[in-house]
Amino acid sequence: MAEQSNADSHAGAPGTWQPGAPGVLELPSGRLVRGRGLRKPLPAGPLPALTVQLLGGRVPLDGADWEVRWLRWPDFRLPGDRDEAREVLREVWERSAVERVEVGCGGGRGRTGTALACLAVLDGVPPAEAVAYVRARYDRHAVETPWQKRYVRRFTA
Repeated sequence: MAEQSNADSHAGAPGTWQPGAPGVLELPSGRLVRGRGLRKPLPAGPLPALTVQLLGGRVPLDGADWEVRWLRWPDFRLPGDRDEAREVLREVWERSAVERVEVGCGGGRGRTGTALACLAVLDGVPPAEAVAYVRARYDRHAVETPWQKRYVRRFTA
């Protein structure tokens, strides 16, 4: 087994994100998930094990030698397939216990914030409080549209 670097040592599980790192949301259970805008450069530091692209179409991530999944989710809208979205978000939540996983859309706010709020629901945050939870801990502008807010309120663990 490879020796863990200082950059990887933190209160979470080995191989997860550093708490407080840019874009990293800590869920109530202590799981760490990174949200980011995919139009921006990859943040410095450890690479993810999984990136879930929340985009209207597939976009290759230059230099990505890790797992990349695409979830069809047009800008300012909702996931194209809600059952698939639930499965993918459940996988992100499960893997975040032991791996560096991230979700991202173009700007890193609307779709990303919505997905992070759904992950908070999976982690035990009441659906009616999940948007506020993510806005307080990730980005105050996360979850941009009324229908995204409604989607989170109706999302169940």
